[in-house]
Amino acid sequence: MTVTVVPLELEMFQTLPSHTRRCVFWEMDRDDPNSFESGMVERKSAVDHESEFDKEAWISGLLLEWGTCGQVAVESTTGRVVGSALYAPPGRVPRARRFPTAPVGSDAVLLSTVSAEPGFEETSVTLIDAVVTDVVRRGVRAIEAFGFTGSREPLERDLVGLMLGNGFDTDACLDCLMPTQLLIDCGFETVAADLYLPRLRLELDEGLGWKSAVERALEKLVVEAAADLSGAPTPVG
Repeated sequence: MTVTVVPLELEMFQTLPSHTRRCVFWEMDRDDPNSFESGMVERKSAVDHESEFDKEAWISGLLLEWGTCGQVAVESTTGRVVGSALYAPPGRVPRARRFPTAPVGSDAVLLSTVSAEPGFEETSVTLIDAVVTDVVRRGVRAIEAFGFTGSREPLERDLVGLMLGNGFDTDACLDCLMPTQLLIDCGFETVAADLYLPRLRLELDEGLGWKSAVERALEKLVVEAAADLSGAPTPVG
């Protein structure tokens, strides 16, 4: 199976997997006056992080004001979206302020979520490479992300929820948290340690040391440039 990674465009929103399209765990915080959720009717459930309308509004706003904020993995033979990565300036991700290892560096873009459908888990690395390629092109100095080191058992889910909660909203969407090991494997290094929710950073500045993901991103830029010159499509796998 061949997978192609392309930048997220608003017209692609309805093709995203249901959870990616509906979950606003990262994008909303009821105590944040700048969050979409502050103007919403109180939710019916403390564990409900779903609002397709507001997720689309968040993506639309970022695309207009900041530019590309997502990468999407598409299975080439069927056209089905099998993975995605979302990223943004940390100020546009209200939930990030609640993490015990916050705040995200002011010079960094926050990689909030990388997800892949069952059977396509290997695309997570390709998606992160695509994010690196985009932000390197845009002159960003670093990418940061919160890892999750733990299991998805109810006890740990509830513990992490309490760590991130505010007394009412105490549930954590573990599907929206990236495994710490995935980030480490992609060249991120821990800059703020925590038993469950460390913050990691990938430096993109040459003077601070190149990482393997940056090298892969630069190689991809070279391939894209060559493809543009030849008029041939750019393979991503």
